[in-house]
Amino acid sequence: MERLDPPYDVITGHDPNRPVDIVFVNAPLRDYAIRPRVNDFTLPVLGMGYLATYASARGFNVGVLDAEAAGLPIADAVTAINKAWPRWAGFNLLAPTYEISARIAAALDPGIRVMLGGHQAKAMPAQILTDARMVRCDALVIGEAETRVAALLEDHRARADLPGVMWLDPILKTPVTGGRPGQSHHLAPDIDGLPFVDRRFLAHDPHHDSGRWEANMVGARGCPYDCSFCGAAVSANPDTTIRVRHPGNVVAEMQQLRDGLGVTAFRFVDDLFLGARRVIHTMMEGFTAAGIGGWAVWDATGRINVLARESDATLDLLAANGLREVALGIESGSERVLSYIDKRITHDMIRSVVGRLVARGINVKGYFILGFPTETRTEMAETVALVQELWDLTDRRPGRFRSSVFEFRPYPGTPEWDRLIATGRYTPAQLLDYTAVDLTAQGVDEAMRGRDEFSFSTGIQFGEATVDEVRAALVQLSRGEHERRSAA
Repeated sequence: MERLDPPYDVITGHDPNRPVDIVFVNAPLRDYAIRPRVNDFTLPVLGMGYLATYASARGFNVGVLDAEAAGLPIADAVTAINKAWPRWAGFNLLAPTYEISARIAAALDPGIRVMLGGHQAKAMPAQILTDARMVRCDALVIGEAETRVAALLEDHRARADLPGVMWLDPILKTPVTGGRPGQSHHLAPDIDGLPFVDRRFLAHDPHHDSGRWEANMVGARGCPYDCSFCGAAVSANPDTTIRVRHPGNVVAEMQQLRDGLGVTAFRFVDDLFLGARRVIHTMMEGFTAAGIGGWAVWDATGRINVLARESDATLDLLAANGLREVALGIESGSERVLSYIDKRITHDMIRSVVGRLVARGINVKGYFILGFPTETRTEMAETVALVQELWDLTDRRPGRFRSSVFEFRPYPGTPEWDRLIATGRYTPAQLLDYTAVDLTAQGVDEAMRGRDEFSFSTGIQFGEATVDEVRAALVQLSRGEHERRSAA
């Protein structure tokens, strides 16, 4: 993939003829000056898209720098922001990109204010605010931020009134949290009242795939489950109110994307679209009434324990309404590990749900993780065997099963992080010491090509299998999946 020429034209969505109020920055996962990207597609940063759209609708001049999608070296990202010279630079902090985000923030022009948000900001706000590289952070925003970002752009002093906004006291050098009575509505914006995401802020969205223009969407916010490894776990997000968009609102966005951009394929990336029975039934009523299945196909994440309780008639309705693929978090082939990570599923559920879906021509993408804490070599082998069993089970069905396998990595704020810290064997610094892992053999291994953006690790052995053994199994399954895809 050819990298975009720096520095200014990699910022999207802003009006270059007006002063820029804020550039939202999605930092790269690695410094691409060292090794260029080898895959040519990344998922769009929908959260930033919502923030940018909301602020833009209120008259602010907003840009988005998706440095990961552009494959930018760190120095080029810094140059792009400084040349745009916005009043604010806003960073989406994630554990794998925190160090690079901090390096970019530290190198910005002193006249640019820094705003921070994202999962890492929520999980470790005090540590971030006292990081010397974040010294110019004027606002760390915890949770859903659309309305609070707009208020901060209007006047940075509004931080004193806004709940869930933190900064470092300039005298005492301790974190301070704003907020006054009557402002709690900022923490859970009306998701049906938010403007639809303006796609000019997103890289690769819509994108052309398999003969269709495809766009990413969310139908709900929040997750009621507590999977131990997941940043969306309910125990890690006590401030998040679970809310579902009205089906009419979802359908209206789909129709707008069809009419304006020719989109006829959609990917719902939220945890609840096929993860709660009430949501499934309500959405399918809306889709049926709007005739979505007559012109669109769509993919969504789902929950095995929820789909296992659905009738054949409901699965038939999903297929009739255009459901093309369901992404399922299967995670492990070991019943003990599934219980340990609180998945609330069994092997019988897995086989039944996958089989029933592919029998109706609905594809299934199964996510798996190798190297969980406490996982034995035998249990990791059970995961490898389950992937292979599901391949064989679905080989001659109308739908296809594909696998996506990852090495376990801990995220701060999750139940698993807390368990690891409680053992006394690890420090936060060790668990946050992410390193990019090259599984592509410098780009010549096509089976690994699409995994480039996901290959990073702490390098710590958490289970019985060594890190090398975990990666060998990961590569084995990824190559097996690539061979199946190539032969199809």
